[in-house]
Amino acid sequence: MKIRRFSATAFAAALLIPGLAACNDNGTVGAGASATPAASGSAASGSIAPSGTPGGDAKQALLDSTNAIRDGNFRFTMSGAGSTAEGQVHEPTQSAEMRMTIGDPSSDLMMKLDLVHYKPDSWVKLELGGKAAASVPGLKNLNLGKYQHLDQTRIQGNRALGFDFDKLDPAGSAVLTQGVTEVRQTGEGAYAGTVDVSKAAEAGSLDPAVITALGAQAQSVPFTAKVDPQGRLSELVLQIPAAGQSAAQDVKITYTDYGNAAAAQKPPADQVVEAPAEFYNLFK
Repeated sequence: MKIRRFSATAFAAALLIPGLAACNDNGTVGAGASATPAASGSAASGSIAPSGTPGGDAKQALLDSTNAIRDGNFRFTMSGAGSTAEGQVHEPTQSAEMRMTIGDPSSDLMMKLDLVHYKPDSWVKLELGGKAAASVPGLKNLNLGKYQHLDQTRIQGNRALGFDFDKLDPAGSAVLTQGVTEVRQTGEGAYAGTVDVSKAAEAGSLDPAVITALGAQAQSVPFTAKVDPQGRLSELVLQIPAAGQSAAQDVKITYTDYGNAAAAQKPPADQVVEAPAEFYNLFK
């Protein structure tokens, strides 16, 4: 099996986009699991709440639900394509942490990363598993199990390893909700509709290559959303249809602990080493 390096785009896509759950014998990535049945995008099962009535306009409610994310004090989870991520953002201390898992022990290659950002520094602890882990280029120099201090000049703009404190939401839900093309309220704090993800490449949670593969389907991807009693986004589920070699997949994003997230913890000095060239090469 050929082990490819993880590009920043592929890494970000592995978190939320179908088709990157496991490497196959050609070094490409196999399809993820099938999604649950998609919600209908028609308005037959509900209607948009009229403006000026209790509950207000459904789309405006969704747009407003992302305002609290910009305060940069929350916990989040993301899942899709057999990969997961969870962590917290704490803008008051300019810190964030994200723990990611791509694949599982039965995959050819499984990767776990624990990323800590405490401006101006970043650290990452890398774990590798799976049948092909021993074939990863430069494995002996990757300092597995240690926190590796990252050179900011080498990760600037890298979606896999960097964090932009001017764009505090790892999933970019504000961008996604701006692409909503139809929405209806389905219950108290619950919504469903369709979103044009072709306008959401900036979100950071959608791979432009997958958006392209979706073709016309990208303009009407079904979604469901929930807001908490304060009107803040608590859950967003995109029901990505099958495209190319990728199976249909649910992409789920959640937000909790608004205003109550903890600051990230810097790793102990005795567990930190400088990241070697082989580490940066892995993520080119």
